[in-house]
Amino acid sequence: MLLFKFLKRMKFVFKFWKIIPFSKDFFLSKEVMTHHKALGALIILTYAFFPFDLIPDFFTFFGIIDDVVIATFVVERMVKIAPQSLKDKYKLDN
Repeated sequence: MLLFKFLKRMKFVFKFWKIIPFSKDFFLSKEVMTHHKALGALIILTYAFFPFDLIPDFFTFFGIIDDVVIATFVVERMVKIAPQSLKDKYKLDN
């Protein structure tokens, strides 16, 4: 079960390149409720301005891994609250 969840997350990470146009459409779409847009912006801003890392970035490879994991979590939450039409458009349905 844990392995399946890990593989599903890795599949999502490899689709990460679709996130920039998805994010643009997410925030500009009239289908997305205003409070969902606000929640998405709050999550992104919290991540961007959170001053601490779980693993400091001076540990080259491992320091970046926690950033990738957190960014993936943030994007997964945005995809989860997005309307089905956006999920279908970018083939991001979980």
